[in-house]
Amino acid sequence: MENLSKQKRQEMLEFLNKLKQEHPDDDSLRAIGEIETALNEKKYGLVWEKHTEKVDELLEHNIPVFSEDESKKIVADENDGYNFLLEGDNLHSLKLLEKTHKGKIDVIYIDPPYNTGNKDFIYNDSFVDKTDGYSHSKWLSFMSERLEIARELLSDEGVIFISIDDNEQAQLKLLCDEVFGESNFVVDFIWKSKSGGANDSSLVATDHEFILCFSKNYTKAIMNDDKETEVTTSYNNFDDNGFYSLERLDKQSLGYLESLDFPIISPDGIRYTVQHKDENNKKARWRWSKNTVEERYDELVFKHPYIYTKNYKKDGQKPRSLLTDERFGRTRTGSTDLKKIIGNQKLFSYPKPEKLIKFLLNISTQKNSTILDFFAGSGTTGHAVMQLNKEDGGNRKYILCTNNENKICEEVTYQRLKNIQEELPHNLKYFKTDFISKYASDEDEATISEKMLEHIKELIELEHHIEIDDEKYIILDDEDELDRVVESIQEGGKLFITSGMFLSGAHQRILKDKNVRVVEMPEYYYRSELKEVGEL
Repeated sequence: MENLSKQKRQEMLEFLNKLKQEHPDDDSLRAIGEIETALNEKKYGLVWEKHTEKVDELLEHNIPVFSEDESKKIVADENDGYNFLLEGDNLHSLKLLEKTHKGKIDVIYIDPPYNTGNKDFIYNDSFVDKTDGYSHSKWLSFMSERLEIARELLSDEGVIFISIDDNEQAQLKLLCDEVFGESNFVVDFIWKSKSGGANDSSLVATDHEFILCFSKNYTKAIMNDDKETEVTTSYNNFDDNGFYSLERLDKQSLGYLESLDFPIISPDGIRYTVQHKDENNKKARWRWSKNTVEERYDELVFKHPYIYTKNYKKDGQKPRSLLTDERFGRTRTGSTDLKKIIGNQKLFSYPKPEKLIKFLLNISTQKNSTILDFFAGSGTTGHAVMQLNKEDGGNRKYILCTNNENKICEEVTYQRLKNIQEELPHNLKYFKTDFISKYASDEDEATISEKMLEHIKELIELEHHIEIDDEKYIILDDEDELDRVVESIQEGGKLFITSGMFLSGAHQRILKDKNVRVVEMPEYYYRSELKEVGEL
């Protein structure tokens, strides 16, 4: 079938070539070139009007940094690492996390604004309502910039979960196809968010939301079994390896392949073949290849006229895409949870239930995983991480980012994490995004490099999930202090040194005996910014 759009584009491009001959001046050629570029852009996928944000404009003239609010630090165990709550626009936090956690985040969960038009999405300090003709474009511009960084933060085995509803689900799927790649799509969970009336629509009562899941690299992604799922298979047989069910080796649903349709001879000499319902329209095949049958022949169970394999009972099953059970919680569950913890649930609308997030973490994390939520809101993700650690003895760490609009970060997110300490004790640091101007000031004699070095501590703490305490974890930027620091640093610590600092053989032996790791402070923390302002 002929591509009419392509044909029309080709005609326009040919006409532009004629215009180049007639108008060879630089201005005309430049304008024609821009038209050619637009015509040659991709013709399938998500298209939207790109918008800039005030936060982008702020970054043009300023360098983001973190500053710690030490009054909000929580120390539950001096021997444990730290979790982090980052207050400020999440784009600023993500830009800094690119320096400290690129390729290091195992799981991301986010619950972004749904863009319902009912004052849930603020763009450039204004609510985007239903009358805004660019509402989808603004939302997509807002999300794409953040998701592109999120992809860079994920480890090769990492996955991202994104909660969404019908308002932007279709657009989000296409956007994630672009950012993460269609081949890295994992699943679109359907979560029953309401029970009861759900009378929020004049035509159909909507009682579900979506949780879109993409991987960084589908071939490397790991999804754990759901250990709490209800098993429907009957495991009626038993051997030395445990209870098992029998599963036919031939399957109708896999689609016919001639290479997987071959005779198998049983130990007693009976010839078994794939069972076709219709020999003239074959749809079945063996699940195993000839080589696999030869290698695992002893595992086969022959019961005429079928061959079976043993399906052993496991502690769990593959996660299912329909999350309808009460064990996943409902929106009202999240509201009830939050009210119990901070007392005033009205400070935050529609928090996700801790049960739901814990399920997502259960199927996607290992015991030492790092989890990021850059739309942290009520802090459910941090709560779920610590609850899961308590249940399985894990040492997962969380990083939460949220703004402080209406004091949400201080009075909801932080307060929740503080109030669960008795039940779920853990260490927490509270950082705020701050800014250094890219332009020198006559009133300020300090260079931009000197100002940025004042905030190196926070980046090191964030990257290593520690606290620079000048005892076990020490930053050394003065070579004259080297002897004293090497002698005083505690066992199993980390010594962070500036680039080019020389450690003698004696220093290295002492540090090795103390099992102290020497880490050179990375230039990538601020190298690009210092090059931009001409100080490097």
